[in-house]
Amino acid sequence: MNWTLEVVPVPVADVDRAKEFYAGKCGFAVDLDQEVAPGIRIVQITPPGSRCSLTLIQGMPPFPGTREMAPGTLRGLQLCVTDIEGARGALMAAGVEVSPVMHVGATGWEEGKGETWNSFMTFADPDGNGWVVQEAPSELSDR
Repeated sequence: MNWTLEVVPVPVADVDRAKEFYAGKCGFAVDLDQEVAPGIRIVQITPPGSRCSLTLIQGMPPFPGTREMAPGTLRGLQLCVTDIEGARGALMAAGVEVSPVMHVGATGWEEGKGETWNSFMTFADPDGNGWVVQEAPSELSDR
């Protein structure tokens, strides 16, 4: 049996602002924007080329046995791109504040590209949810 990660909830304070950031600035596709019950709105967005989507949820109670995440508390989710400098340039051109490209070196994090699998950048959404972007040597379908 396969266990596939297909949807990640992203805790946000303002769904419209988050939708504009992810779709308008990051270029993610809006798959769904629907009020599924009175006062409960779900916006599902997908990064280009990804099989895993994000959901921006307003008004939905937490699942039984779980706790609600506060807006801005999501950290460390990682996206992969094959051209980190191009991705950084596109985000910056859209007005996203992005870290320099970094790699892990002998003394810790160092600015600039590293060898294969060792080039990263970070950014955050308007609520402070933090993302890591890593450069991959090829598209996922080719690995």
